[in-house]
Amino acid sequence: MKILVTGGAGFIGSHIVEHFQGKAEEIRVLDNLRTGYRENLHGLDHTFIEGSITDRALVKQAVEGVDYIFHMAAMVSVPESMAKISECVEINVNGLLNVLEEASAAKVKKLVFASSAANYGDNPTVPKVETMYPEPKSPYAITKLDGEYYLEMFRTEGLLETTSVRFFNVFGPRQDPKGAYAAAVPIFIEKAVKGENITVFGDGEQTRDFIYVKDIVGALVFAATTEGVHGTYNAGYGGQITINDLANNILASAGTDSKLVHGPERAGDVKHSRASSEKLRAAGWQPQHTLEEGLAATFEFFRNKLGA
Repeated sequence: MKILVTGGAGFIGSHIVEHFQGKAEEIRVLDNLRTGYRENLHGLDHTFIEGSITDRALVKQAVEGVDYIFHMAAMVSVPESMAKISECVEINVNGLLNVLEEASAAKVKKLVFASSAANYGDNPTVPKVETMYPEPKSPYAITKLDGEYYLEMFRTEGLLETTSVRFFNVFGPRQDPKGAYAAAVPIFIEKAVKGENITVFGDGEQTRDFIYVKDIVGALVFAATTEGVHGTYNAGYGGQITINDLANNILASAGTDSKLVHGPERAGDVKHSRASSEKLRAAGWQPQHTLEEGLAATFEFFRNKLGA
């Protein structure tokens, strides 16, 4: 088996590369290091191709002879997408089309696409079900929804087997606490390990469905290698934890004098987000980890990284 991970030097992409160590005959990574880091792939067997999915000739080279493609490459920052709409479309739509067309021409077995729960927008209904009307609020979310439609079009036209997986709140080792799209878990953990206070915006009673990165990888691999799994699927645990509880759990693990402090509520924050993962579970996927196990592994990673 030969696989290609676009955006493979990123947080989630690098975990896909790690998953296939000793399982795949060849692992290729196509990444322009816009938000990824070579150090994320340190010690992992792979062939690195530096460049962008917007480079059609390079994409053609990268997909040649590949069996499965995991398409993680994208502009991932919502604020950046608002400021650079055309660039977001160029990367997230035109870049994806380059990969889809070249994958089809190369007779790739299947392409799996990283989509997003941002497609649900501000709809307060929980849990989020795939049949809900999409309400994307940013160029990032709009382009992710475009991607789902293009994947399904390629599949129904017989050009390429495809599946889209909507990510909820993914966390885990190698997530960047300082990146433009930094998530709560790595920020909280880094601050707790350093003995700094954790700031929670608003009352902290907003809830999220956090999922450990290794289970997201499991969902992606399942979607790629399971016959009959196509269309769009949520990937989440289907659980909820308040941001206050998350922060307090991390503070307890750190055993420091850090405190939880509250900042002003952020505009546009959705109060509650939770995935219905029933569709993916009905197809046969099962997560292999719990939220607690994932948090413990992530905490250990950052403690070692920071030398604490």
